[in-house]
Amino acid sequence: MKISNNYNLEAQNTFGIKSICDRYIEILSETDIIEYFSELNSNRKYLILSGGSNMLLPDYFDGDVLHIKLKGIEKNKLSDTETLFKVSAGENWHSFVENTVNEKFIGLENMALIPGNVGTAPIQNIGAYGVEQEEYFVSLEGFNFESGKFEKYSKQECNFGYRDSIFKNKLKGNFVITSVTYLLSKKNKHNTSYTELHNYLNENKLEINSKNIFNAVVNIRQNKLPDPKILGNSGSFFKNPIISKSEFLALKEKYQALRGFEQADGNIKMSAGWLIDNAGLKGFKKGNAGIYEKHALILVNYGNATSSEVINVADFVIDKVDLIFGIKLVPEVNII
Repeated sequence: MKISNNYNLEAQNTFGIKSICDRYIEILSETDIIEYFSELNSNRKYLILSGGSNMLLPDYFDGDVLHIKLKGIEKNKLSDTETLFKVSAGENWHSFVENTVNEKFIGLENMALIPGNVGTAPIQNIGAYGVEQEEYFVSLEGFNFESGKFEKYSKQECNFGYRDSIFKNKLKGNFVITSVTYLLSKKNKHNTSYTELHNYLNENKLEINSKNIFNAVVNIRQNKLPDPKILGNSGSFFKNPIISKSEFLALKEKYQALRGFEQADGNIKMSAGWLIDNAGLKGFKKGNAGIYEKHALILVNYGNATSSEVINVADFVIDKVDLIFGIKLVPEVNII
């Protein structure tokens, strides 16, 4: 365990927000977790930090920030084609995905270049280009602050939903993930159902395999999404809203170009990016924060933005989209 006082977390969050915490604590082992919580004062505030993605930190946090830096990948080969990957929470997600692709496993390649670490993937139930992590998820392990014990959660117990899980609800703030286990096969079926990915592969006459899908996703994302190292951001800021089919059809009469994707329950998932773009907000800037000019779903730090400035832009977007379309956008990013 390594402790630093009055620490600036600017380099530890992809938004690049200058956020000062009372104490910054690097967690390097499970023993560190036990030690910290055994000595924790009940009135002491704490925040769990992993890859620093998908979150908007406050300008000041009057408590401890625990940075989970657990490393290591264990492989359990079940057959010539199937392997269980037990991945420590501090491993970089993109690097892990690249590892599986290089070993010719199929499944995670659609989620290449998603920022952050493996430990945060189940919390958000991350997904991209037609695939969500829950499809290959087996279980996870972590420490429950209330019980004071390490616990294991199955896929069913995680209550996965669209960008949602039990760790954003019932266990929010009370559980730290230490490892995640995925089952991957070399015989899984590739998913190229996402239109943009499908078109890219066809236009470039690429064979359908994990490596080509991985490279295609990387190229697509790099061409339309800002690099957090250059322009601070946390990826998609808002969830894609889901409305009833009747609500969608009513809006479709007024906005013929409106896009929607029918779900298994008959409801319609809409593109939050399309709504923001067609509200005339792409490229909108207020102070040091704004909406990325190439992708309306990305809020960015144009340099020295405060947390409050980003929130002001988000609130403006929510109000305007609601005013025009009658749809209330909900942040995907965890606002601390």
